Amino acid sequence: MKRKPCVAGTFYPGQKDNLLDTLGRLTDPKAEKKRAVAVVAPHAGYEYSGPVAGAVFSSVEVPRTVVVLGPGHREIGSLFAIQKEGSWLTPLGETPIEADLAALIMGHCRLVTEDDRAHLGEHSLEVELPFIQYFEKKAALVPICVSYEAEYDDLESLGRGLAAAVRAYGRPVLIVSSSDMSHYVSQKTAEKKDSLAIRKILDLDARGLFDTVRGEGISMCGYQPTTSAIVASRELGAAEAELIKYQTSGETTGDFAQVVGYAGIRIV
Repeated sequence: MKRKPCVAGTFYPGQKDNLLDTLGRLTDPKAEKKRAVAVVAPHAGYEYSGPVAGAVFSSVEVPRTVVVLGPGHREIGSLFAIQKEGSWLTPLGETPIEADLAALIMGHCRLVTEDDRAHLGEHSLEVELPFIQYFEKKAALVPICVSYEAEYDDLESLGRGLAAAVRAYGRPVLIVSSSDMSHYVSQKTAEKKDSLAIRKILDLDARGLFDTVRGEGISMCGYQPTTSAIVASRELGAAEAELIKYQTSGETTGDFAQVVGYAGIRIV
């Protein structure tokens, strides 16, 4: 299946030249790049979260294979829905699915099932792809949509299976966890609550992140993909994480009474 973009022209520019200009403004070619195991990047409209996504993608070497874990914002038919073959389209062109790695992931985590339909209307993975294409034109993708019904044991299973698949694959892979932070709270509340979740990510504490988001009522939409990404990162030898950039939608809109938070985090 060729998965066509569903939010080009709304979340990000729908024309190639305009999109390239936007990505050029949001990224920093002079930024120091590190080889990372994973990143956490936001997925709102580029007007709001683009500076954070651009900063974190600018801070890493983007290899030719990228696994994107994104939250399902609506009900999907499985806990973890993968597209195992075909390609994804954006205004920048066509990115193939890395079928070999997709098959390995399905083999190492039985909770991952093929479900192309889960991806058709979901924006959380799509908005990451132009940044990936911008930094690595020859990139291949493995998209996994994570159900909001997934519990910690499920997410740990996905993370361990993903790590085992990456080791078996034997080539460099970047894991991208797509997540915004607090939604529609005051700037003060967002900063306070988001700092709690960010601290757990920086500590590479997967269980702590899951429990903190649930216990503190933090409206971080991608905490489940991020939980799995942390588990996979630790299995793959990650030793530290760094907050590259944090801001809220208030810095774009000027409305600090109702903001959405965005964090870009690099795990190495």
